[in-house]
Amino acid sequence: MVLEVVRLDRPDPINGIAVEGPLADEDKLSFIAAHTIPVRYGLTIGELGMMMNAERKIGAEVRVIKMENWTRSMWFDETGQTWVNPSPNMRSLTEATLYPGIGLLETTNVSVGRGTDTPFEVVGAPYIDGRKLAAYLNDRNLPGVRFVPIRFKPNASVFKDEDLGGVNIVVTNRNILNSVRTGVEIASALRKLYPNDWQVDKYARLLVNQRVLNDVKGSDSPESIEKAWNDDLSGFKTRRSAFLLYK
Repeated sequence: MVLEVVRLDRPDPINGIAVEGPLADEDKLSFIAAHTIPVRYGLTIGELGMMMNAERKIGAEVRVIKMENWTRSMWFDETGQTWVNPSPNMRSLTEATLYPGIGLLETTNVSVGRGTDTPFEVVGAPYIDGRKLAAYLNDRNLPGVRFVPIRFKPNASVFKDEDLGGVNIVVTNRNILNSVRTGVEIASALRKLYPNDWQVDKYARLLVNQRVLNDVKGSDSPESIEKAWNDDLSGFKTRRSAFLLYK
């Protein structure tokens, strides 16, 4: 018996062109990361389903009901559709844009803003000096983003009801922002500035890539870390091309 799966396709809210980040390691796949794809894979849910069905040899009959009038370059606010939170803490397109990089940090001992009005737009902890971290990150001159020192007190999740120092992550140009690289820059900064406080090994759970974890632990430069995953992305882009349904 062949299982038929019908998918009513939906837009990738942060466009379907950009592909970023390390690929998940095959031996670490789980519910969190179910396939060897990068953090930001640039596929609609229909395209991803086709890829997983074929590459993981699931054997289902996948039928995708395509969208009309959507092109890969579109951000969600260009579709004319109404934003519906895909998750209680994913409340805006800005948060979705930052999530691929900032979300990876949330299994470590930092708050990423759950329990605030701006989840995934802030990072903080009791041991962080917001001015110091903001200055360090702004000196890195990352494209499309700036960092503002803040203090905040989340009312839920990590460090609930504690007064935290940290940074507000301000997107200045989403078209040149590299969210995953930005997240790795923050991870590298935490490793450098707070090596005895930040629990780097917990970064592995959502990262699902041992090489990148080892590089962050070894204080490799973010440039070299990104270069290593870019080499892997070329192979993924070739795999991905067979499943694209939209221009």
